[in-house]
Formats: sequence, C-alpha cells, structure tokens
Amino acid sequence: MAESKGMFQPAMGRDVEIVRILLTDSDVTASERLAGRELGSELEHELKSSAYEARLLDEHVPVDAVRVATDGRSGFDIAREAVAATG
Repeated sequence: MAESKGMFQPAMGRDVEIVRILLTDSDVTASERLAGRELGSELEHELKSSAYEARLLDEHVPVDAVRVATDGRSGFDIAREAVAATG
C-alpha cells in the first residue's frame, strides 16, 4: 500500500502522511449486519464472501494499519477513534 502515497501527493503535496484505518468486527457482528441487509439465498453468498475478504484484509493490510473495532459501538465513537489515530 506504500505505492498509494504517489496517488495522493499531487493533490496533497509531497509531505502527505497516510494513516491506514481498518474497521473491524467479529464474525458474529458481521453475520448480524449482513442478515439485516440480505435476503434469501444472497445471505449465504454474502456471508462466505465477507469471511473470505476479512481473511484477505487480515493477511494483506500493513502491520502499521490502525485497527478500529466496530462491535457494539456508535458511528460517532468509531469516528472519534479513527480521527484520534490520524494525529
């Protein structure tokens, strides 16, 4: 993801600092959220897709990414933690 920095420099300047924020949740929370959005056979597909993508993120997101747990938290609380992580 270090290669992403070059994409932002023309708009923000050469001294841009990128802070990666990864919003996380538990498998239970992800399942509950998907069940609230998906219907019928789409739910099973989305559950499998979500688990696969979560695994990919966990394996490929840089170790310096800030992980912010979202389980049981308000959007405001999550945003406050994310903004605090950016300094």
